[in-house]
Amino acid sequence: MTVIIDYGVGNLFSLLSSFAAIGEKAKVSSDKNEIENADRILLPGVGAFSDAAYKLETSGLKNALYSAAEKGVPIMGVCLGMQLLFDKSYEYGEYQGLGFISGEIRPISDFIPKDLKIPHIGWNKLNVIKQHPLLKYTGNNDFAYFVHSYCAVDCKNSVLATTEYGAELTAVVAKANVMGCQFHPEKSGESGLKILKAFCELKRGDL
Repeated sequence: MTVIIDYGVGNLFSLLSSFAAIGEKAKVSSDKNEIENADRILLPGVGAFSDAAYKLETSGLKNALYSAAEKGVPIMGVCLGMQLLFDKSYEYGEYQGLGFISGEIRPISDFIPKDLKIPHIGWNKLNVIKQHPLLKYTGNNDFAYFVHSYCAVDCKNSVLATTEYGAELTAVVAKANVMGCQFHPEKSGESGLKILKAFCELKRGDL
């Protein structure tokens, strides 16, 4: 079963509905023991990086994530949840992330043409650049739904897929048993469901 972490930041109902749509069991939990012993963990997130990082820290769920990662539990972050996987973010200051994946979170305004709207909202094509079990059902004709103003940089070795929005922006990353999607799979129709299906097929020790 996949445990969706409830730390007060995330689109929990839509995620549960997406797992139900592919016939997979998932539950929302803030119980540290359940999280550490889950088959898989999904870290959602919407809003500000600093608020989310603070809630993970003060709830004790940050340590539960570290423990699960050490046990080889597949972990996937979604949107802000993906950004939290990195070393740090420069969203309205400088804040430490979980440090699972090397790299930083920077404003997309630093990289895209000035005439493009921020936040980047809408459907964008995925460019798969590295094969990975998370993308076993995903191809270069798949589109995903993005809502973000910040992006992951300096993480070339971990990038599995990018998307074009005035520049090549990081869309999917992975390092060992930790992975993330900048887009919302629960809002990405069939493309998103294929990502979740592949994630649900991962087991401890696979990566």
